[in-house]
Parts: sequence; structure tokens; C-alpha cells
Amino acid sequence: MSSISVARGNPRTNRVVSQVLGEAGIGVALVALGVFFLAFAPHFGTAQNIRDIMTQITLNTILAVGMTFIILVGGIDLSVGSLIALCAVVAGTAMEGGGAGSIPGAILLSLLIGAAAGFINGFVTERWRVPSFIVTLGMLYVARGAAQQYTGAATIYSLPESLTSFGTATLAGVPAVFAVALLMAAVAWFVLSRTVFGRLVYATGNNEEAVRLSGHRTGVIKVICFMIGGACVGVAAIVYMARLGVASPILGQGYELNAIAAVVIGGASLSGGRGSVIGTLLGACLLGVLTNGLLLMGVSDFQRTIVTGAVIIVAVVLDAYRKRLSTRLSVAS
Repeated sequence: MSSISVARGNPRTNRVVSQVLGEAGIGVALVALGVFFLAFAPHFGTAQNIRDIMTQITLNTILAVGMTFIILVGGIDLSVGSLIALCAVVAGTAMEGGGAGSIPGAILLSLLIGAAAGFINGFVTERWRVPSFIVTLGMLYVARGAAQQYTGAATIYSLPESLTSFGTATLAGVPAVFAVALLMAAVAWFVLSRTVFGRLVYATGNNEEAVRLSGHRTGVIKVICFMIGGACVGVAAIVYMARLGVASPILGQGYELNAIAAVVIGGASLSGGRGSVIGTLLGACLLGVLTNGLLLMGVSDFQRTIVTGAVIIVAVVLDAYRKRLSTRLSVAS
């Protein structure tokens, strides 16, 4: 048997090679960016600023972890920014004026709302074969309008002190909210890399028809991935309220784009089947370091937006070259 046929018969090996190349590349870029800002951005390397970066990337990391599941099966979710507002105001109302006892119920409520919206997105996409970006674009408006209608466009302030205290707490020098994001990333990594469901997620993104012919219901797999993404939004809503002590119906604008950017920069393919949670985490860190460093250098908001957009474009171009390189390496092995 030729080496080419062996490589082609080993899609799992090819995927691992591609992921390692992607994660190594984004890791090198992150280190290089950190070195640059250490040299040119005042106070970038201070312990307080490092903690600030961790806190700042928490929400995007949580959202991006959920988005990774959706993108791996070839989908996209544009509703997460609006959905985080809906989850926050409903959960915030449940906690408003209450004590610590109201927090578990509010967390469960936020998770259920997020997962339910994810189910609707996935079910409509699969049942009527509608592109997911169209369905989730509609959900974007539904969730935003529902959040504003639910509170009368008012912001909720009276949240339990124990929740807001957690938002400012640290664990061994690491912000507690960032520890939550790391825990979620670790769980997602385990599911995708060590379980049958994770292998089916990758296989569905790579070759949905082959998975279907092997007896698996690819539609169910996709719906579950959308529900996971929605549940992550529910967690992000609770973390947002813990950090800032408010629940606003206008929060989350543009969050979906940041989450998608983190996943793509982390090496995921928008056509599905390729990507990893580690890459997503590194992508979120790179975006956070970039934003923080440019801010410390005095770069304006408009200029930071331009730079971030340019980085995303470069990441997509480099990913195309990385994909070709990994294919050549697999064929040559």
C-alpha cells in the first residue's frame, strides 16, 4: 500500500496534523505580539494588566467555545450577541433584589433560555434546510427585541452582592470569571477530543453524507451543537452580570463577530470539520492581547477596529496556506 493511500485512509491523523500546525502558528503569533507590546506598550507586562486581559477575554472565550461546536459542523450563529442580552435580563429579573438563594435558579434559567434558542436555530436550519446564518440572523432580531420588550428597555441593577463579589474575586491570582472560561474550554476539549460525540462532530463537518450513511443522525448532532452554543451564551450572561453588576437589554452588540473571529483566528474552517478548542482559546487570547496592547499605546477605537479586521483577514489567508501545507505533509508521510 502506498504512503499516499495510507495518509488518505487516516483522516484522524490528517486532522491532528492540521490542528497542531494551526495551534503552533497562533501560539507563535501570540508570543510575538506579547513581546512587541512588552517593548512598546506602557505597563503591558504588569501583573494587574495581565489580570485585566484575562478578565476582558472571559466573555469572548466562553462564547467562542460554544461557537467552535457550531462552526465544526459547518454552521454559524449570528444571534449570540442578542441572546446574551435576553438571557441576562431574564436571569437578572429572577435575581433582582434577591439573595444568594436566587442565583442557582437564575443560572439554570439562563442556561435553559440559551439552549432553547440554540435548539430553535438548529432545528429550523436542519428541518427546512435553511442556511444557519439566515436563521440566526432572524434570531438576532427576535432575541434583541424580546430583551427590550421584557424590561421595557430598562437596565437591571439590583443584583445579589454574592454574585457581583464573585465577578471581582481571584483564585490563586487568576480572576474567578476567567477560571470559569478555562473550565468550560477544558470540558469542551475533552468532549471534542475524547468522546464518540466529538468524533461525530468532526466527521459531520468533514463528510456529512458518510456519517449519515453509517447510521448516525447528522441533524441531531448539528442541533445538539447549536444547543451547546446557546448554553454557553447562558453562562456568558451570568458572567457578564457578575463582572459588571447589571443586566442590560442592549448589551452584547457585536459579540457574535468577536466570537467567530476567535474561532477563525484559532484555525477553524468555516466550512466545518477543522478546528480545536485550544486554537479557539489562543485566538481569543490574541484578540484580547491585541486590543489591550493597542489601547495602552494610545491607539483610537476606530484604528483598533481597523487593525483587528486586518488581523482577521490575515488569519484567514494564512489558514489557507496552512491547510495546503498540512495536506502536503500528510501526503508525503
